[in-house]
Amino acid sequence: MSADAERLARLAQLEGEIVDCSKCPRLVAWRELVAREKRAAFADQDYWGRPIPGFGDPDAGVLLLGLAPAAHGANRTGRVFTGDRSGDFLFAALHRTGFANQPTSVHAGDGLALRAAWITAAVRCAPPANKPTPVERDTCLPYALRELELLANVRVVVCLGAFAWDAALRLFAAGGVELPRPRPRFGHGAELALEPPAPVLLGTFHPSQQNTFTGVLTEPMIDAVLERARQLSRCD
Repeated sequence: MSADAERLARLAQLEGEIVDCSKCPRLVAWRELVAREKRAAFADQDYWGRPIPGFGDPDAGVLLLGLAPAAHGANRTGRVFTGDRSGDFLFAALHRTGFANQPTSVHAGDGLALRAAWITAAVRCAPPANKPTPVERDTCLPYALRELELLANVRVVVCLGAFAWDAALRLFAAGGVELPRPRPRFGHGAELALEPPAPVLLGTFHPSQQNTFTGVLTEPMIDAVLERARQLSRCD
């Protein structure tokens, strides 16, 4: 087996472990409750109701790290950021900046493909009130650490929000990267270059409705961060 084939096989194995995970009782109960009760608009659909693996280009130079699946988005569709307003905003931006082949994502089989990008989350199950506990975050982070190790070409991690920024710093520390003190603070457009081979961290406000509907995060703002990620990752 070639090195690339082995890496893809290990990514597939990791995906299987993530999907079968039941380590956090509160999250298991919530994701399954939401999948049973459903939202009225999706009453005729089968919900995924399990942890969400990452997806994208295995040779990605850019990794986008989110918070957690949305209860009626990824927890319904089975693919991170797919089927909710945050994903609508994010995938449109990825398409404008050349990372996605189409601007929309409705369900896991809709033809969306990422180029030079991989999307994942710090926590893999939909949490109540969209707020994982610190214990749940730390229980889930080893999956992201293994994922990042297998995505050998990642040079930039784009953190979608403050939670993801903090999770990325914890992730790097767990991987043996020495972090500056005090720890760098999150902000939109924040950039942190650590000692190679650690990827560069970029921060952007989360593409939630709370941010995008109020103008806290605009299309030019997120596009600028993604273009910077492309430049730093040398994707072209």
